[in-house]
Amino acid sequence: MARKVIQINKNPVYEIGMINTVFSKDMAFYGDLKFKKSLQINGYFEGEIVSDGYLVIGEGATVKANIKARTVIIQGDVYGNIEASERLEILSGGKLHGNIRTAKLKIADGVVFVGKCEMIREYEKVEKKDKLEKIKSEAAS
Repeated sequence: MARKVIQINKNPVYEIGMINTVFSKDMAFYGDLKFKKSLQINGYFEGEIVSDGYLVIGEGATVKANIKARTVIIQGDVYGNIEASERLEILSGGKLHGNIRTAKLKIADGVVFVGKCEMIREYEKVEKKDKLEKIKSEAAS
């Protein structure tokens, strides 16, 4: 379980590592969001999120977005579909209204989940990455 371990410089640290960026509780963000490392949203977000890193939806946060990230940890409310290539965790008190596509799934007691779940295998991720690289190399030629 990805629980908060310690707090340094007001940025939370989880088992996945220190969160690089934190959107505070009083922040509202609308639009498309792309990032590489890690982000924790504690306020309101509406739009689309794409990342190769880690996304934490903090306790009390509301996110209305389709999400694609390596790892997603939910403690707040999420309305939208999630594709987590590595893992998805919904912690106690978390709510997800949307479909899931992930390699690993952990759901705690007391979670609200309304949607469908599709488990992907490790080789599916590798095959898709290989196909994408092949398409890019063909396009460059």
